[in-house]
Amino acid sequence: MQEIIDKLENTGKLIESQGAKIIDLEDKGMPPCMICKSNGSSIYATRDLAAILYRTRTYDFDKCLYVVAYEQNLHFKQIFEVAKLLDIDEKYINGLEHVSYGMVHLKSGKMSTREGNVIKVADLLNEAIHRASKILEEKNPNIENKEEIAKRVGIGAIIFNDLANSRIKDEIFDWDQILNFQGETGPYMQYIYVRTKSVLENADFEPDIKNIEIDKLLDEEGIEVLKNIYEFEDILKSVTEKNEPYLLSRYLIELAKNYSAFYNKNKILTEDKKTSNARLCLTYMTNIVLKNGAKILGIEMPEKM
Repeated sequence: MQEIIDKLENTGKLIESQGAKIIDLEDKGMPPCMICKSNGSSIYATRDLAAILYRTRTYDFDKCLYVVAYEQNLHFKQIFEVAKLLDIDEKYINGLEHVSYGMVHLKSGKMSTREGNVIKVADLLNEAIHRASKILEEKNPNIENKEEIAKRVGIGAIIFNDLANSRIKDEIFDWDQILNFQGETGPYMQYIYVRTKSVLENADFEPDIKNIEIDKLLDEEGIEVLKNIYEFEDILKSVTEKNEPYLLSRYLIELAKNYSAFYNKNKILTEDKKTSNARLCLTYMTNIVLKNGAKILGIEMPEKM
């Protein structure tokens, strides 16, 4: 941190203000960035600048992403602007990016550490697993490996809920919505995945993609699923370019809903082997995309539900 102070002093832009040391950013449309308090102690800005300097020397990064709530938008704008004074390669300066996100609120209002109405992550995940276990017990009392499935469903539900909307939006935490097996939720996506897995296992299916007859899939529902699968790579590119995981979450829900419509409209196994092969291939592709997409979000798929 002392090196940061020294470097900024050498630029002549570190000035004293009411005993503190600041960088004036008025010409950038921002309030001054304080580097040292009047008592000489460092603050967040000093430490974040020191971290930037350390990372440029330690990692040859293309991007350095700061995933921090939007309440710190101004802080990072100031930090990235001041970092330009540290004689750092422009490549690294351009790679600094604040990936801001909204806040999580309870139904009763905003969480507050001071008021004691906060939820600890460990307690949240344990409660999600417990609630998922109860729901699974009600829906399928004889289900095997209930503990492992409940863990995947419960934790998956929390992750999906957190990534289901644009990251900048605030969200209301609602257990009834999060663990709903219907609608646009993690458990619904997992349920459709399990359905595809069950279809493939019952058919003892080995994909024969090369010999698929595409005209067997050209009903309205089949075309929608095919379009979804075709878009997968572009969706991943958009997620990366925009730092927006919700694009993938919404995509997976759309694929799950469209496959469900296809499944309800069409009998997968028929007497016509060519039709069966085509529909099984579509089921197989849906299965793979749902599983890989969920994995990218950090969600494990259950084997049964």
